[in-house]
Amino acid sequence: MEAIQQASVAKKEILQIMNKKIAKPRENRKENSPVIETVQVPLSKRTRFVGPGGYNLKKLQAETGVTVSQLDEEIFSVFAPTPSAMQEAREFISDLCKDDQDFQLEFGAIYTATITEIRDIGVMVKLYPNMTPVLLHNSQLDHRKIQHPSALGFEIDQQIQVKYFGRDPTDGRMRLSRKVLQSPASTVTRTLSDKNNITMSGVNSSTPS
Repeated sequence: MEAIQQASVAKKEILQIMNKKIAKPRENRKENSPVIETVQVPLSKRTRFVGPGGYNLKKLQAETGVTVSQLDEEIFSVFAPTPSAMQEAREFISDLCKDDQDFQLEFGAIYTATITEIRDIGVMVKLYPNMTPVLLHNSQLDHRKIQHPSALGFEIDQQIQVKYFGRDPTDGRMRLSRKVLQSPASTVTRTLSDKNNITMSGVNSSTPS
C-alpha cells in the first residue's frame, strides 16, 4: 500500500513538472518548420498568376521550393518547407500580381501588340512591356482559316494591331482579335508605353467570332 502511495505522489510531481513546461503553446515556430498558407487570386489575375502553360507557377515552385495547389476558382494553397521559403513565395506572388502592372484597357479599343512567341495554335502577344504574354489563337488572326501563324508571315517582335474585348468571365483570360480588324472599317489605334500613356485614334464595334 505504501508503495502505491509513493508511486502516486511521484506521478503527481512528474505531472506538475510537465505542466510547468507545457503550460502554454510554444510562442514561436521552429525556424525550419513547414508553413501552409492560402492566397486568393481574382479571376482577372489568374492568367498572370499561372502564366502561359503554367510557366509562372513552375517558376515560383522552382525558385522558392514551395508547392502550389488550386483549391477552387480563386483560392490556392501554398506549402513551403520553411518560413523563409514562404516569405520568398509571398514576394514572388506580390510582384507577379501587383496592380501597377495592369494597364487600364478599354473594351472595344484597338491596341498595338508585340509578338513574343509563335506556336502551332497561334501567337503569344504583349500589349505593354511588363505584361504576361497571352495567346492570340489562329482563329482570331485572319478571316482566312490558317493552320499555322507562319502562313501570315508573322515573326518574333513583330507588331500587329489587335482589338480588346475584355476578359473571359470563366478564367479571366484576355480576349483579343486581329481578325475583326481585317476590313476597311477599322480606323483607330491605341499604343501603350512604359509610362502608361495612351495614343488614341478610333474604334470598331464588331466582336470576334
